[in-house]
Amino acid sequence: MDIDAFRRVCAALPGATRDVKWGNDEVYSVGGRMFAVFPLADGRAATLSFKCEPARFLELTDQPGIVPAPYLARAHWVQLHRDAALGAAAVRALIERSHALVLARLPRKLQAELAGAAPARPKARR
Repeated sequence: MDIDAFRRVCAALPGATRDVKWGNDEVYSVGGRMFAVFPLADGRAATLSFKCEPARFLELTDQPGIVPAPYLARAHWVQLHRDAALGAAAVRALIERSHALVLARLPRKLQAELAGAAPARPKARR
Protein backbone atom coordinates (compact mmCIF):
# COMPACT_ATOMS: atom_id res chain seq x y z
CA MET A 1 0.00 0.00 0.00
CA ASP A 2 1.57 3.28 -1.13
CA ILE A 3 0.39 5.90 1.39
CA ASP A 4 1.89 8.77 -0.63
CA ALA A 5 -0.20 7.76 -3.65
CA PHE A 6 -3.34 7.76 -1.50
CA ARG A 7 -2.43 11.20 -0.16
CA ARG A 8 -2.30 12.45 -3.74
CA VAL A 9 -5.71 10.87 -4.38
CA CYS A 10 -7.18 12.64 -1.34
CA ALA A 11 -5.63 15.99 -2.22
CA ALA A 12 -6.95 15.84 -5.80
CA LEU A 13 -10.60 15.37 -4.82
CA PRO A 14 -12.90 18.42 -5.24
CA GLY A 15 -12.86 20.73 -2.23
CA ALA A 16 -10.39 18.59 -0.28
CA THR A 17 -8.30 20.25 2.41
CA ARG A 18 -5.44 18.84 4.46
CA ASP A 19 -4.81 19.46 8.14
CA VAL A 20 -2.92 17.90 11.04
CA LYS A 21 -5.11 17.17 14.06
CA TRP A 22 -4.62 15.59 17.45
CA GLY A 23 -0.90 16.20 17.28
CA ASN A 24 0.04 13.67 14.62
CA ASP A 25 -2.91 12.69 12.41
CA GLU A 26 -2.99 13.91 8.81
CA VAL A 27 -6.65 14.61 8.04
CA TYR A 28 -8.31 15.22 4.68
CA SER A 29 -11.67 16.98 4.80
CA VAL A 30 -14.32 18.37 2.51
CA GLY A 31 -16.50 21.21 3.72
CA GLY A 32 -14.87 20.93 7.14
CA ARG A 33 -15.80 17.24 7.54
CA MET A 34 -13.24 14.45 7.52
CA PHE A 35 -13.20 11.80 4.82
CA ALA A 36 -9.72 10.25 5.32
CA VAL A 37 -7.20 10.09 8.17
CA PHE A 38 -3.56 8.99 8.14
CA PRO A 39 -2.17 8.56 11.69
CA LEU A 40 1.51 9.48 11.52
CA ALA A 41 4.34 7.80 13.42
CA ASP A 42 7.89 9.04 12.83
CA GLY A 43 6.57 11.11 9.91
CA ARG A 44 5.13 8.05 8.15
CA ALA A 45 1.58 6.76 7.91
CA ALA A 46 1.12 3.09 8.78
CA THR A 47 -2.65 3.05 8.38
CA LEU A 48 -5.43 4.75 6.47
CA SER A 49 -8.92 5.33 7.88
CA PHE A 50 -12.00 6.40 5.92
CA LYS A 51 -15.79 6.35 5.95
CA CYS A 52 -17.80 3.66 4.18
CA GLU A 53 -21.44 2.74 3.74
CA PRO A 54 -23.04 0.84 6.63
CA ALA A 55 -23.67 -2.12 4.28
CA ARG A 56 -19.95 -2.34 3.39
CA PHE A 57 -18.64 -1.92 6.94
CA LEU A 58 -18.95 -5.59 7.92
CA GLU A 59 -17.83 -6.77 4.50
CA LEU A 60 -14.64 -4.70 4.71
CA THR A 61 -13.82 -5.50 8.33
CA ASP A 62 -14.07 -9.23 7.58
CA GLN A 63 -11.01 -8.91 5.34
CA PRO A 64 -7.44 -9.33 6.65
CA GLY A 65 -5.73 -6.04 7.50
CA ILE A 66 -8.98 -4.06 7.81
CA VAL A 67 -10.47 -3.25 11.22
CA PRO A 68 -13.09 -0.88 12.61
CA ALA A 69 -11.41 2.54 12.93
CA PRO A 70 -10.66 3.50 16.54
CA TYR A 71 -13.08 6.16 17.85
CA LEU A 72 -14.90 6.35 14.48
CA ALA A 73 -16.28 2.84 13.96
CA ARG A 74 -19.75 3.85 15.17
CA ALA A 75 -19.87 6.25 12.20
CA HIS A 76 -18.88 3.38 9.84
CA TRP A 77 -15.21 4.18 9.46
CA VAL A 78 -12.66 1.45 8.76
CA GLN A 79 -8.89 1.38 9.15
CA LEU A 80 -6.58 -0.28 6.62
CA HIS A 81 -3.19 -1.54 7.71
CA ARG A 82 -0.24 -1.91 5.38
CA ASP A 83 -0.92 -5.63 5.07
CA ALA A 84 -4.52 -5.13 3.88
CA ALA A 85 -5.42 -7.44 1.03
CA LEU A 86 -6.90 -4.69 -1.18
CA GLY A 87 -5.29 -3.48 -4.38
CA ALA A 88 -4.48 0.16 -5.02
CA ALA A 89 -7.42 0.62 -7.38
CA ALA A 90 -9.86 -0.72 -4.76
CA VAL A 91 -8.44 1.55 -2.05
CA ARG A 92 -8.60 4.53 -4.40
CA ALA A 93 -12.27 3.76 -5.12
CA LEU A 94 -13.00 3.49 -1.38
CA ILE A 95 -11.32 6.85 -0.69
CA GLU A 96 -13.30 8.47 -3.51
CA ARG A 97 -16.50 6.91 -2.13
CA SER A 98 -15.70 8.21 1.36
CA HIS A 99 -15.30 11.70 -0.09
CA ALA A 100 -18.62 11.35 -1.94
CA LEU A 101 -20.43 10.14 1.21
CA VAL A 102 -19.17 13.10 3.24
CA LEU A 103 -19.85 15.58 0.43
CA ALA A 104 -23.42 14.31 0.09
CA ARG A 105 -24.11 15.16 3.75
CA LEU A 106 -23.12 18.81 3.30
CA PRO A 107 -25.69 21.52 2.56
CA ARG A 108 -26.51 21.70 -1.16
CA LYS A 109 -25.24 25.25 -1.50
CA LEU A 110 -21.86 24.21 -0.09
CA GLN A 111 -21.82 21.11 -2.30
CA ALA A 112 -22.33 23.31 -5.34
CA GLU A 113 -19.62 25.76 -4.24
CA LEU A 114 -17.15 22.93 -3.72
CA ALA A 115 -18.01 21.50 -7.13
CA GLY A 116 -17.45 24.93 -8.70
CA ALA A 117 -21.01 25.21 -9.99
CA ALA A 118 -23.74 27.67 -9.22
CA PRO A 119 -26.04 26.40 -6.46
CA ALA A 120 -29.25 24.80 -7.62
CA ARG A 121 -32.26 26.98 -6.97
CA PRO A 122 -35.22 25.42 -5.21
CA LYS A 123 -38.27 24.96 -7.36
CA ALA A 124 -41.02 27.52 -6.89
CA ARG A 125 -44.07 26.24 -5.06
CA ARG A 126 -47.33 26.39 -6.88
